[in-house]
Amino acid sequence: MKLLLLLATFTLFAAQDPWADQEIVQPKTLADRIQAKEQPPLFYVGFPTLYRNGPHISGAILAGPCSKAEGLDSLKKSIAELPRDKELFIYCGCCPFVKCPNIRPAYSALHEMGFTNVKVVMIETNLHTDWIEKGYPSEKSPQ
Repeated sequence: MKLLLLLATFTLFAAQDPWADQEIVQPKTLADRIQAKEQPPLFYVGFPTLYRNGPHISGAILAGPCSKAEGLDSLKKSIAELPRDKELFIYCGCCPFVKCPNIRPAYSALHEMGFTNVKVVMIETNLHTDWIEKGYPSEKSPQ
């Protein structure tokens, strides 16, 4: 019964995902690029306390929680000067990807602004499990 409920929940969220499969990037792929000094524009679209008080992906810019209007406004200001065809990455990692309240609004806002090369980093469980514990490039904000 639990498996059936989990499958139904995943199917519901997957059906609502606004991106195509090729726009999903696995953490290792992004980590390899960062380690190769290919730092693409990368925006953290989650909660500021997680970004400021713990490690985040190296080079990530805090955009703010895109489940809220002020977070979406911050994201829009952060990317306003980028060319609309520039490859850019967004991630959250606050909770399991299928439940994330921030990633879908962020992606949708970017597409509404005309960005055509948005990549979504698949932080499946949370940032700690899927990035930090694996030793991928991370940094802490200066206090």
